[in-house]
Amino acid sequence: MTNKKRDHDKAQMSPEDYQRLRELRAQKPARRAPKFARTQGAVVADWFAKTVGSWRFIIIQSIVLAVWIVLNFIAYFSHWDPYPFILLNLVLSTLAAIQAPLIIMSQRRQEIRDRLRAENDYRVNLKAELEIRQLHEKVDHILLIQWKRMLEIQEIQIELLNELKK
Repeated sequence: MTNKKRDHDKAQMSPEDYQRLRELRAQKPARRAPKFARTQGAVVADWFAKTVGSWRFIIIQSIVLAVWIVLNFIAYFSHWDPYPFILLNLVLSTLAAIQAPLIIMSQRRQEIRDRLRAENDYRVNLKAELEIRQLHEKVDHILLIQWKRMLEIQEIQIELLNELKK
């Protein structure tokens, strides 16, 4: 078997690939990106995770903590939370207990969105690959027909030359 014949055989699509390509064409994955339904709780959790994960929040929280500690040290008001700052620890622990689940919920939703986007990207890429493979088949078929025609033309030219020689 010649190299050209082997290359042509490699380009052939299986019936399963044709069926998959028809399904992907019907789905139109490039036009139909996944949509995400968001509940009111999801919106709040995403907003909270976005807010808590910002530099603005970190700076404000640092300033509040510094003011809390300084005011308790100098006793400008009264010592509402003396040195080991038990109330401050309680407030920070409560904040952390609320923040953690909300951030985890937001991250889990983001993971789901990323997975759906990745699946959609895979379908788009698979469709593109199958379309390209089909185009290769068509080009190979056209080239094969052109080579056959060129051989026929060369045979006719050889016959004409042989007739001219006689």
